[in-house]
Amino acid sequence: MRLDYPDPDVIRVEDTYYMVSTTMHFMPGCEILRSYDLRNWEHLAYVYDKLDSTPARRLEGEENIYGKGMWAASLRYHKGIYYVCFAANDTHKTYLYTAGQPEGPWERHYIEGFFHDCSLLFDDDGRKYIVYGNREIWLTQLKEDLSGPLEGGLHRLLVEDRDNPNLGYEGSHFYKIKGKYYLFLIHSRPDRWRRTEACFAADSLESEFRGGDVLDDDCGLPDRGVAQGPVVDTPDGKWYAIQFQDRGAVGRIPFLIPVEWRDEYPVFGDDGKIPEIFPVESTRPGYVYAPLVGSDDFKGALKTYWEFNHEPDRTLIRHDRETGIWQVRTDRVCGCLLQAKNMLTQRMLWPGCAAEVTVDGSELKEGDYAGLCALQACFGFVGLVRRNGGLFLVVRTVEPGESEKMPSEENPEQEWAAVPVGEKPVHLKLEADFSSGKDVCAFCYKEESHGRRWQKIGPTHQLIFGLDHFCGCRFGLVVYSTKEAGGSAGFREFIYRESDL
Repeated sequence: MRLDYPDPDVIRVEDTYYMVSTTMHFMPGCEILRSYDLRNWEHLAYVYDKLDSTPARRLEGEENIYGKGMWAASLRYHKGIYYVCFAANDTHKTYLYTAGQPEGPWERHYIEGFFHDCSLLFDDDGRKYIVYGNREIWLTQLKEDLSGPLEGGLHRLLVEDRDNPNLGYEGSHFYKIKGKYYLFLIHSRPDRWRRTEACFAADSLESEFRGGDVLDDDCGLPDRGVAQGPVVDTPDGKWYAIQFQDRGAVGRIPFLIPVEWRDEYPVFGDDGKIPEIFPVESTRPGYVYAPLVGSDDFKGALKTYWEFNHEPDRTLIRHDRETGIWQVRTDRVCGCLLQAKNMLTQRMLWPGCAAEVTVDGSELKEGDYAGLCALQACFGFVGLVRRNGGLFLVVRTVEPGESEKMPSEENPEQEWAAVPVGEKPVHLKLEADFSSGKDVCAFCYKEESHGRRWQKIGPTHQLIFGLDHFCGCRFGLVVYSTKEAGGSAGFREFIYRESDL
């Protein structure tokens, strides 16, 4: 897919495939994708606009949920109802959403308890189970209404990987296929850090689950193994797996893998290696998919590929759909770009991409910033700042640090250049290059008076994938105040380009 869609789960309902993946702190969240061939995907819906509206989810003060939020949802369809189940590791709750159709509306419920990387199973006898855990993988029978564990119900350890010095078993995907139970898990090879996919099978829920690794392939990126995800069948009986690979700063990217069954056990790819080329069939040949990222002139409704960095405050946004202006006002002072409310974001595309946008900073107040960023803990920003009454174009960066969520005294923001630009709108460009592991971005600008010539500003900036944010780099449109609240900036003509690398 070449985009950051980690921890996928996929189901098929008749001729249509649906995918859900981790969206963490981004809102609206828990995106549902749709496909008819498992290779091409498009946006269908978001399960929620917001969750519990905690202070951290609203970016109050210095609070945030970077690296937290919803993880690794389980997507299921049973007797006409769609289910999405996931745990959020900031609230330590397990959420269950239900809908009569995948487009929604989705209704929120809770499952009592905290079930990490969970997977739902609706058994043939009407019983319901949840499988979950890290290092120790447990199965728990649920109440009929799924509200919590069933008192006296089945509760047992299925498999364990306690002594793995790297990553023990997690990322559960649990199925009943032709009368047999299958548990798919991710872990690391114990001799070195390298994700692999494992499968265990049993004839009953009370019997021993046996198995081992079924996929150990890094596709040429040393020890960046492809693992964690579902298996799914096609209407004509073929099987595939969808697993993700860590591709560096761009994020974790899903791979499609053919699966065969030998002696009632899955064989991934060519005996555990992913083939580069293999056929896929569409259930709707000729179908044209809407893009998952792209440009937006801000005329009409906001495009569905935008997500806010955290829960937005829409009272601070003015969207003029006729003229195509996205205006954001501040209501507080914050110490860092990462705490800015109402940041609009889009995923970046591997192996490279670029974004352009025009920013009007004429209504910025002293100390206000507005512009375009590469959103990670080690962010890069190009945009406007008002100083001593005038507008200047600056680049601000944070160097990759040791798992830092915010700039610190040991790793402060650095500013590069301060070009006076006057009060007219400025055109900004940010280019990202993820090819060959470069993971860098660069910044350009042009003033309206300078015509079409782009001018580079600031250094080429290093990006990394860190556990602090735990997601791929994104483009962000951001406005924030450092001295007084109430300033605003307008964005128009956002242009998204795929780099020819």
